[in-house]
Amino acid sequence: MSRLGTMGARLYRGEVGYDFVAKRKIWYGISILITITAIVGLAVRGLNLGIEFQGGAVFTTSKDTHISVVDAERTAQEVSGHPATVQKLGGGGLRIQVAGISTGTADELHDRIAKDLHVSPNQVAADVVGPSWGQSIANKAWQGLAIFMVLVVIYLAIAFEWRMAVAALVALIHDLTITVGVYALVGFEVTQGTVIGLLTILGYSLYDTVVVFDGLKEASKDLKKQTRFTYSEIANRSLNGTLVRSINTTVVALLPVAGLLFIGGGFLGAGMLNDISLALFVGLAAGAYSSIFIATPLVADLKEREPAMKALRKRVLAKRASAAARGESATDTADAGDEPRDADPEGTAVAGSVAGPRPPAPRGGRGRTQGKRR
Repeated sequence: MSRLGTMGARLYRGEVGYDFVAKRKIWYGISILITITAIVGLAVRGLNLGIEFQGGAVFTTSKDTHISVVDAERTAQEVSGHPATVQKLGGGGLRIQVAGISTGTADELHDRIAKDLHVSPNQVAADVVGPSWGQSIANKAWQGLAIFMVLVVIYLAIAFEWRMAVAALVALIHDLTITVGVYALVGFEVTQGTVIGLLTILGYSLYDTVVVFDGLKEASKDLKKQTRFTYSEIANRSLNGTLVRSINTTVVALLPVAGLLFIGGGFLGAGMLNDISLALFVGLAAGAYSSIFIATPLVADLKEREPAMKALRKRVLAKRASAAARGESATDTADAGDEPRDADPEGTAVAGSVAGPRPPAPRGGRGRTQGKRR
């Protein structure tokens, strides 16, 4: 087994681990700093909305276009009075996009481009989106996102509990804010591909979070009947049990997305690939971070406010203090009810179990040691 696989198995059994929950204030501070940066970038620079959301026109010229990109930009800006985005196509044509113009201005610009190219207007393809239609699409996109959030919270509250639903919602808002802020800072255009990318990362972030929550739900059953671990410690063990899995799935997902972003978008100049891949790249990284450093620690924070969990923490700390005074380990003085009920027959605890591995049972039968019979 590889070193990473061995480490993952030890994390899964609870033999080693990193205390993410105890250091949650550090992660909260980092997330707040990143979120503030994203919000400031969004407020200062704003989003570069595509024509699908604010209206505009896209003109595609034929392959035998002789006008340069600079001349096309200057012509489009003179006629429309708006900044134009001109992209050189592989076949030799041009893609001229101007946002925020009316239908009349689009028709005038279409005729001007055909005149400069010395071709018939029929040889210049035009795709015009009215401002009112674009605004309607934008409003529907926000409505769909709000409905999605509400349904997610309701489902998680039913499947788990309201605290986990709140933590998952905070993680989703965290991922969305960071991704939108990066779009504002970088200046990439927000198109339909961006919306597709955002919805994809929301599903991925939820999947990673729900995996941890499911293990935590199983591990915290009958938690109040034992006095060895607090809820925060159980949450941390569940998180460590899925840590390597989360890292592996994130890295594997980021590799092809990075190829789309840096090769497909950077070298090949593919516009739609940039929109989708940037949202996926930033969102996948933010989703992995939020599921590990935000969602589970926040659940532990909310859960520890319950009177029952406060009482459990007092009992656990009192037991440890008593064991320390006697020079014993708290695990050496376990109560009868402290034995985890989710340990498997081979003696290794499943993810999030309360106790560590047990010594293996003898092979020679029940109560019989190995060797020859006398």
